[in-house]
Amino acid sequence: MSPLLSTLRLAAVNIDGVLLNDTFTPVIHRMVVAHGAAYTPELEQAVLSQQRVAAARTLGAAIGSTATHQELLQAYFAEREQYVRENPVRLLDGAVSLLRTLRSAGLEVICYGGLDRSHFDRHLGAVSSLFAEPGYISTNDFRPGVREIVRDRFGLGYQEVLFIDDVAKVAESAKALDVPFIGHPSDFEYSSQRTLMRRQGVRHLVRTLYEIDEALLRTVDSESARGVCWRDGPEPVATLAPARPERLS
Repeated sequence: MSPLLSTLRLAAVNIDGVLLNDTFTPVIHRMVVAHGAAYTPELEQAVLSQQRVAAARTLGAAIGSTATHQELLQAYFAEREQYVRENPVRLLDGAVSLLRTLRSAGLEVICYGGLDRSHFDRHLGAVSSLFAEPGYISTNDFRPGVREIVRDRFGLGYQEVLFIDDVAKVAESAKALDVPFIGHPSDFEYSSQRTLMRRQGVRHLVRTLYEIDEALLRTVDSESARGVCWRDGPEPVATLAPARPERLS
């Protein structure tokens, strides 16, 4: 158990948009606008943090495309490759500091996202020692992945895992399960994630990763212990947590 925190045991940190720069929202926006369609908060919400086939279906409908889901995905990733050539994938300022802060608070840390493991190895391999096993979890097959990471992968109680993400869809899932959450919405000028997170009632929204410090972690830990991460009230909310495993692997 952490010497600083009473309840939190694990931090699950999203890869793209939290540890790495957002290279997805700008591409979605570019494709939608290029086809003369309206880029709306509702469309953004329906595409981000979804399984690829579902995202392609929604995107295709929005732009009036008759292409297959596979063709749309190929077009999307080709567009992303072009975008990344112009805007290379990079660690966000404060990313390594965040990981060290989480570790120093006594938390195990894992990373998750929609791409496969090679994306993590390529861009975060140099700091892989800061993550607990398995290091990275691909959530494409079970988006957004909150329940699956907490229960299926680590056998923890919902109040014991902190999620840090840039997408409101993940916040929505965390809220439904009463899971602690910190939002780091994209700073892309056309992104609606900050507004959507506010609508979800996210308490802790940060603009820089440096804002996630020991004081904020203590606050979230206290809220989780009292069962008030997503609601006001002095009384704890009863949760059924499975027996704790001896280790988090």
